[in-house]
Amino acid sequence: MSMIADPTATPAARPKRALPPLMQLTEAAAERLRSLYARSEAGRLLRIGVSTKGCSGLSYDMGWVDAPGAGDEVVTDQGLTILVDRRAALFLIGTVMDYRQGALESGFTFVNPNEKGRCGCGESFHV
Repeated sequence: MSMIADPTATPAARPKRALPPLMQLTEAAAERLRSLYARSEAGRLLRIGVSTKGCSGLSYDMGWVDAPGAGDEVVTDQGLTILVDRRAALFLIGTVMDYRQGALESGFTFVNPNEKGRCGCGESFHV
C-alpha cells in the first residue's frame, strides 16, 4: 500500500459554516416597531448604523428614512423590515435588538456578540 499522495487529486471542499443573521428582533422590539411603523413613522423605515463617538469608540446610530439607500442591507425579521448601514454590518453581525421599558426610561437596546466592552455609562462600545 502506497502512502504517497496523488498530486492530481483535489482536496475535498470544506462545508461552509452558516453565518448568523445580521440582526434579529425580540418580540418586544418587533411590537414597538409595529406600533411606530403604523403611527408616527408610517411609510418610513428604521435605519441602524454605528458611529464613532463616546468614550469606548463606537455608538449605535438610529434614524428614520423614506427608502433604503445604496449602502443599506435590508433585514426582515418577524414580518418587519429594518435597514442596516453596510459599513456597520461587520460590527453588528448576530446582534439582537430589544425594546425595554422602565419606570424612568424606555428604548431600544442591543445585545451584540461582537462587543468586547462598554463604557461605564453604557452609551458606547468597542469591538
